[in-house]
Amino acid sequence: MIKAGIIGITGYTGEELLKILSKHPSVKISGLYGRAASEIRDLKDIYPQFSGLNLKIEPLDAQKIAKTCDAVFLALPHSIAFEVVPQLLNAGVKVIDLSADFRLNKPDVYEKWYKVNHTAKEFIDKAVYGLSELNADKIKTAALIANPGCYPTTIILGCAPAVKNGIIDLKGIIIDSKSGISGAGRKSTREYYEKEHPNFRAYKIAGGHRHIPEIEQELSILSSQDITVSFTPHIMPVERGMLSTIYVNLKKKISTAEIIDLYKEFYKGKTFIKILDEDIMPGIAEAVNTNYCEIGMKVDERANRLIIVSVIDNLVKGASGQAVQNMNIMFGLKESEGLL
Repeated sequence: MIKAGIIGITGYTGEELLKILSKHPSVKISGLYGRAASEIRDLKDIYPQFSGLNLKIEPLDAQKIAKTCDAVFLALPHSIAFEVVPQLLNAGVKVIDLSADFRLNKPDVYEKWYKVNHTAKEFIDKAVYGLSELNADKIKTAALIANPGCYPTTIILGCAPAVKNGIIDLKGIIIDSKSGISGAGRKSTREYYEKEHPNFRAYKIAGGHRHIPEIEQELSILSSQDITVSFTPHIMPVERGMLSTIYVNLKKKISTAEIIDLYKEFYKGKTFIKILDEDIMPGIAEAVNTNYCEIGMKVDERANRLIIVSVIDNLVKGASGQAVQNMNIMFGLKESEGLL
C-alpha cells in the first residue's frame, strides 16, 4: 500500500483528492495537513461526509510527514511549496505539487507572471511536468511532479497531435476557454453565489492569465520552436467543468476524418483520452466527475482552419484526478487505478 498524505485539505482540490484517495485500492491515507502550524481538527468538522474515515487534520510538519508518507500531494496556494518541497524530497518522499511553483522551467518567467521571488530554484530541474499522456516515461522515475493547470490540460492535450505532426501554422493560435466557478477557488465561488443573477464573463484578457506561459512552454517543447498564443478565459455559471475551443490554421488541405485518425493514433492506448467521431462535439456534462479529456474537432474548409473542442472536469482531470494518475505512474500501478 502507498502511504499518502495531503497538505492543504480545505480547498476544492484537497477535497477532491480525499474523495479519490479514500476509495483507491492501493492507497492508505496516512496524514492530512493544514497550511500552517495550527491546532489539530477533526476531518468530520470540515467535511461531515468523510466522518467514516476517522481522520484528523494536523499542523504542517514536514519532518513528521516524511516519516509517515511515501507520497505527498500539495494542494497549496502558489509559493508556499518553496519551503515544503525541499524538505520532503530530501527525506525521500515523492511529491505531487498541484500549484504552479515548479511548472515553469525558467524561474525568471515564474517570477514575472506570479510576482513572487522563486526561492527553490535548484529544484525546478528536478520537476517533471505531469501531463500524464505526454510525459509518462519521465513521470515513472520522477520524485517531484509539477501537476498541470486545468486550462493548460485542456489546451495542450487538444493541440498536441496537431502540433507534433506539423499540420498547423504555429502562428495565430487562438484559444477560447470556459471554466466552472470552482476553478477560481472557494472564496470566489461564495462571492459568485451571493450575486442576484448568475454571470458569464471573460477575464484577464489580452495576455493577462498566468497559465499562458505554461501553455506556451509546453507547446514550444512539442514543436521545438517558440509559440505564442492568444488565450481568453471565461467563467461560466456552473460549479465545475471546463471547455476550450481552439482555432488553428492548417498548413494544407486535410479532411476532418484524416485529422481524427491522426488524433486517435497519437492517443492510442491512453485510457483517459476520448477522441470523438466526426460531427460529434464534447460537452462538459460528459466529462464532469471523471478523469477523462474528451476532444472533438472539425475542419472549417472555407477558412482552411481546424477547430478543436477539448473538455475536462477542472477539479479531476484538471487537478486532483490527474495528480492521482501521476501517482499511479510513479509507483508502477495501472494508470487508471482508483480513477474509473
